[in-house]
Amino acid sequence: MLLAGALLSCGERRAVQDGASTVLPAVAHESHLVAGDIAPSGGSLRNPRAGNAEAVRSGASLFNAMNCDGCHGTDGSGWVGPNLGDGRWRYGGSDAEVFNSIYYGRPHGMPAFGGTLGADGVWTLITYLRSLTPPPNAPTESWQN
Repeated sequence: MLLAGALLSCGERRAVQDGASTVLPAVAHESHLVAGDIAPSGGSLRNPRAGNAEAVRSGASLFNAMNCDGCHGTDGSGWVGPNLGDGRWRYGGSDAEVFNSIYYGRPHGMPAFGGTLGADGVWTLITYLRSLTPPPNAPTESWQN
């Protein structure tokens, strides 16, 4: 009986919020992995620095200081990491989804910067990324599902 219960619970993930436990859907793709099996509240995140010119300047400096350009190229134009100005996002392009990608990291190369930058630093970077001009000749392949 104990073995049957253990097998049935395999793949079941729970999130605890405000003391209530909720069963999360099964992971269908690696982009849906969450730290500690607790899904971040990405859908409700809003960029408090959106459109702020000073945040754009600070974000450009932060982009270079954190060596983001080492993977994503000068001005986020793409190199080892993808282009960040072409509007194509593997894990979603809303501010909340980009926040989660930077804050928590992603499999296969994107480190988590939330512990280093904090939420304010991540929003500053996102504000800078939103200011990037899309290239005139964006490739035709998209990573969106």
